[in-house]
Formats: sequence, structure tokens, C-alpha cells
Amino acid sequence: MRVLMKVRIGRAALYAVLLSTGVTFAGAAPAVDAADAAQHVPPEPALNSLPALPLAQMSAMMQMDDAQHTGRVLLEQLEWRDTDAGSAAVWEGFAWYGGDYNKLWLRTEGERVRGTTDNARAELFWHHLITRWWNLQTGAREDFGNGPSRGWVAFGVQGLAPYWLDVEATAYAGEAGRTAARLRVMYDLLLTQRCIVQPEAEMNFYGKSDPDRQVGSGLSDLEVGIRVRYEIRREFAPYIGVAWRGLFGATADRTRAAGFSVSDLQILTGVRLWF
Repeated sequence: MRVLMKVRIGRAALYAVLLSTGVTFAGAAPAVDAADAAQHVPPEPALNSLPALPLAQMSAMMQMDDAQHTGRVLLEQLEWRDTDAGSAAVWEGFAWYGGDYNKLWLRTEGERVRGTTDNARAELFWHHLITRWWNLQTGAREDFGNGPSRGWVAFGVQGLAPYWLDVEATAYAGEAGRTAARLRVMYDLLLTQRCIVQPEAEMNFYGKSDPDRQVGSGLSDLEVGIRVRYEIRREFAPYIGVAWRGLFGATADRTRAAGFSVSDLQILTGVRLWF
């Protein structure tokens, strides 16, 4: 009996202490006297209260309008390379303008060796969202540089594959029954929030030979590279890296016959910009 009385007294004392600190229990409310109620002061109303607005106006104020158009220019690669043919300036960039579902998309890449454009292309697409991760692209491509210009119509997809691989796959059809295909795969590996390793691979296929541009049928070329960039700002990121370029099939045979190498390991440095 003495032990039971001590436990009951201790529990009551503990409950009184918790109530004095403001702790509440389910099914029980602490007693509040008139003095405490008189000291309670409600908070002041907001200085800038938001008036009741229609949903469309509210979405526009919060920039949630799906029909709003935006644009961006991204220079993915603007770099200098040490190649077998000499110092080379290489570029690859994108620009787009439009809404969430439809955009006008411009893509260009090329290489200048010793002040002469060796090989370059420009592509203009209608870019349409078809799933959460994939976009449909259709438009035109123009090749220029070494040899006569070539025009193509283009059809392809661009998006994120499993494991966050950035994929571009495009098929082309040109004059005189020419066909081509391009596949590019890229991945961003974050070492830190600012230091990023970017492996990349690109390959080009042609349905028939084009002697005027030193291109053979089948797999024409493959380039594999890795770049390490540091984002001083998201809009400005210098990088260094290495790239290997190889020619294959009839393209390699034509290049060998002209006295040039069909494989080249290149050291590179550049900057990635967007605005």
C-alpha cells in the first residue's frame, strides 16, 4: 500500500509540472485562469494581404502560365583542340524559343582548322513534347565547309533515357537518294554541385558514299570524349578534357588514300556558356 501511494503521488506531481510548462495531453486540456486569458494578444493582420484573384490572374503573377514563351542560347562546347592537322576551334551550340509543348530549336556544330571551316552543320527543328521525358524533332539540316553544301530533311527524338542519359537520335534524307543518321549520348556526373564530369559519344552513318565530301557509306565516324567542367556560375563553366575521333569503313579508306590519319587523340580546353 505504501509503494502504491508513493507512485500515485509522484505521477500527480509530474502531471502538475508538465501542465505548468504548457504541455497538453490527448483527451485533457490544461486549466487556463482569467489572468492568462486577459494577457493573450492576437497577432496583427498581414501588412500586404493578397486579395482574392481569379485563377488565371494568379497564375500569371506567379509565372505559372503554360502558354508563356521563353528562350535560351546554350554553347555546350566552345573549345580549342590540339589535333593531328593542327590547332582547331570547335563549337557546338543550341538555341530555342517557345512554350512548354512546342519550341523552335536551332542546333549547330563544326570545326575550324588553321582558319578554315573543315566540317560544319546547322539544323532547324520544330521541337514538340510527346512524353514527360521525350521530344519529337522535325526540320532541316544544312552541311557546309569542306566540299559542296548538302541539304537534308530531318526527323528524330531528343530526351532522357534510363539512368539519366541525354540522347539525341536523328534520321536524315537528302538529294539524290542520300540518307544519314546521327546518334549522340551524353551524361552529367556531379562530383560536387560545381564540378561535373561529362562523358559523351557521337556517331554518324550514311546510306551512300559522297566522294565530294570525303564521306563513305556505313558508319562514317565516331567521337568519344570526356570533359571536366567547373561551374563558376551556372552560366559560365570552363572545362578541360580529352577526345578520341576515329573514321571507319569507306570514309576511312578515302581519308587514308588522301594521306591523312583515320584516328586522332586530342587534348582540349574550352568554356560552356548559356544565357
